[in-house]
Amino acid sequence: MPKAWVNERKREYYYRKAKKEKFRSRASYKLLQAVKKYKFIKPGYVVLDLGAAPGGWTQAARKLVEESGFVLAVDLKQIESFDESNVRTVIGDVSEPQTIKVILELLPHSADVVISDVAPNVSGIWELDNARQIDLAQQSLNLAASVLRYGGNFFVKVFQGSSTNRFVNEVRQQFSFVKMVKPRASRSKSAELYVLGMNYTKRT
Repeated sequence: MPKAWVNERKREYYYRKAKKEKFRSRASYKLLQAVKKYKFIKPGYVVLDLGAAPGGWTQAARKLVEESGFVLAVDLKQIESFDESNVRTVIGDVSEPQTIKVILELLPHSADVVISDVAPNVSGIWELDNARQIDLAQQSLNLAASVLRYGGNFFVKVFQGSSTNRFVNEVRQQFSFVKMVKPRASRSKSAELYVLGMNYTKRT
């Protein structure tokens, strides 16, 4: 079968599944599949979700932490509010000190996990898009260093490219377990990957 046809069927499957299960985005399954395999979000955890709009990962994280946990969602765009009392949203730029200040005020304690699906507006120029994505991933890592507890976890989107290995090596300096993850819900032809860092060991 043509790869384009397989990818389209895959995309349609997760789109329909998200609608049926009332997730705001098919991207919810990328997070759920990664957590199912690596167990980096557990009930009771405090999770910081960066680049959260429209809220698909936030919904998935709330399902994983259950009622005893807490999820704080941050994005430059307005995020439609959630009914659950243990989910909060913030409009802000993850690179701005003021946003970090607000995050620290709203988190009940140091985050157990920071997840980031932040992505640039794609230009179509591959080297530029890769550089922008890695820059956003770096900003997410810098923020994680400000809010994660010792032993905490980090999950961030990257694009495959010349700068990716350098970023992964930097994550390795701060986490004792690092893995490149490609969830089934990600399109096979997409350059999108996720870097998982577990057991945060370095306070910066």
